[in-house]
Amino acid sequence: MRRREFVLALGGAVAWPLAARAQQPERMRRIGILSPGHAEHDPTFRTVNAFLQALEALGYTEGQNLVVYRQYAEGSPARLSELAAELVGHNPEVIVAFSTTAARPVKEATDTIPIVVVAMADPVADELVASLARPGGNVTGTTFVGPELVAKRLQLLREVVSGLSRVAALWHPNAYSERTMTGILNEIEVAARTLELQLQLVPAVGPDDFVSAFAAMAREHAQAVIVMPSPMLFTEYKRIASLATDGRLPAMGVAREFADFGGLMSYGANLPDLARQTAPYVDKILKGAKPADLPVEQPTKFELVINLTTAGKLGLSISREFLLVADDVVQ
Repeated sequence: MRRREFVLALGGAVAWPLAARAQQPERMRRIGILSPGHAEHDPTFRTVNAFLQALEALGYTEGQNLVVYRQYAEGSPARLSELAAELVGHNPEVIVAFSTTAARPVKEATDTIPIVVVAMADPVADELVASLARPGGNVTGTTFVGPELVAKRLQLLREVVSGLSRVAALWHPNAYSERTMTGILNEIEVAARTLELQLQLVPAVGPDDFVSAFAAMAREHAQAVIVMPSPMLFTEYKRIASLATDGRLPAMGVAREFADFGGLMSYGANLPDLARQTAPYVDKILKGAKPADLPVEQPTKFELVINLTTAGKLGLSISREFLLVADDVVQ
């Protein structure tokens, strides 16, 4: 063989394995998702989609280099432990839990698989992490700063409802740990006393309790209602907003979805934004980081949203000054 032909043949032999290696498919990464909400037509579904879109922007495309195992409790918190066990059985590299309610059964099901949580209430009080700065176990993620915002929501509600003296608080007794729930209730009780408001605490263990809860508010002549933090209540925002409007009750929610679905107003972290903020944690863990070393992140912005259509139905006039401080207005 002549030298030129030999060199070309040798070059082809060297190039072929390099090309073969370059054409090998990307490694498929595997994550699990656990949500207390519904698979569709649910405010939690928006948050899940926002997370997956953010993950895709980081280079993870489902069906190409990403497998996603999804589990939705469909509004039944009692199913979460069973669903968490099923997810662990798939042995994903990371499990993403939406809310503290979903995170706690996942943590009980595994202490080895990394868990990233979107929108925890009080991660320390709920015993998910040792501290915000140094989680110390297999859990990290973001928090929506639950108890600290309760007083602010009550204050905003009083500013909108002229002459407000009696307010009801719709709360879910089993939303979080006993320690966290005690903190949330203590916060609103202190705030009500400070604002000289009579407070009626109205529990709802599940959606079947909503009608009787609003009937109790009517009997006590509540003039407004504040919907407390809870994944279960969050998934039922549309129905709660409708019951409040039908009962002529100005209502305040935790997240903007409440105002979007017909509630009078909301104040809190933007949950889809929080989900997008959480996605880089999954990316870091898939690249070798440990949850124990990733500080829990808190939201940097809280938004006030007002539904003017609902205000009109309730006969409320929102001042121009108040509208100017709102982050968004639903017409």
